Amino acid sequence: MTTTSARRLHAVVAAALLATAIDAPTRAAEAERVPDAPGRWTTEQAREWQAKQPWLVGCNYIASTAINQLEMFQPETFDPATIDRELGWAEGLGFTSVRVFLHDLLWAQDREGFLGRCDEFLTIADRHGMRVMFVLFDSCWHPKPAPGAQPAPLPFTHNSGWVQSPGADALVDPAARARLRGYVEGVVGRFAADPRVVVWDIWNEPDNLDGGAAKRPGLDPRNKLALVKALLPDAFAWAREARPAQPLTSGVWRDSERVEQLDDCKRIQLAHSDVVSFHTYADAGSLGRCIDNLAAYGRPLLCTEFMARPNGSTFDPHLAVMKQRRVAAYCWGFVDGKSQTIYPWDSWQKAYDGPPPVWFHDIFHGDGTPFSAAEVAFIRKTTGVE
Repeated sequence: MTTTSARRLHAVVAAALLATAIDAPTRAAEAERVPDAPGRWTTEQAREWQAKQPWLVGCNYIASTAINQLEMFQPETFDPATIDRELGWAEGLGFTSVRVFLHDLLWAQDREGFLGRCDEFLTIADRHGMRVMFVLFDSCWHPKPAPGAQPAPLPFTHNSGWVQSPGADALVDPAARARLRGYVEGVVGRFAADPRVVVWDIWNEPDNLDGGAAKRPGLDPRNKLALVKALLPDAFAWAREARPAQPLTSGVWRDSERVEQLDDCKRIQLAHSDVVSFHTYADAGSLGRCIDNLAAYGRPLLCTEFMARPNGSTFDPHLAVMKQRRVAAYCWGFVDGKSQTIYPWDSWQKAYDGPPPVWFHDIFHGDGTPFSAAEVAFIRKTTGVE
């Protein structure tokens, strides 16, 4: 890091800390109080948990050979060799954790085999010094998931094969509740005391009503948000039934900079989350406001998604700010592969004919060479491996 870069980084971090010191009482007064849901950890329990953790820093990980959660963990396409190689690159960056998405249909398809592959994944991650945050449900992307062979990626399109969990059919079917409950209780119960699991993320962006499905209009239920809000508290309760040693969370993502006006979904998320997680894909100023606002709830903070280069969400300075503020940091994407998240979100509406000059997400090419050597050097400097 050059002297000029170091001074600039110091100034950004110092400004963020000063803003927090000035604004904290105001933020606390503005933050809407949410009552604790049954079984939620106390703030003291949450802080005790955080005190025992290293700085959690890493990525949202899917193997470059998988297009979605199903292809990641189905027996025919589970790829431990690729996972081992790629998590070795993550270890080299100083990452200590990865966030990984599961799917309820994997449980329905082959529960014992699925749990065994989850265990194998945890073993590989542990070998590389990383603990895992599993995500159980997700409201983003294709609402009609199906087990078996998955479609090929749409050319030059961001995350074209990702699938929702539960899908639209399960979401509208009351009879599916028993299966979804069995999935949550079964997965959390299997790893409830496993130190290789660090956090349970119950539902990713539950109130996401588009999430990339713009090319598939009409597939989401019209009352999707109402259905999700009815199921979300149950999903938390089912996870608690397994008595996990790890905290539960669900990340707020829209309007994370604002805590004075919560919608119903955010109230549910914050009332049930032991630790507060959030997403931000904007510049450093926005990141600072998210941290300031959510810190008003007095719980450990985890940024479970960030880093979209053209949006001003970059490792430099975001990663250093979060380390200074002791906020867990998980960038979106890692290796350019079948998820194609080097392409921006607008690739759903805009035609691309090749890779953009500035990648949207991801750090490495498929052969392990970085998109930006300077960026990788900054990550390694910040995590302390250099």
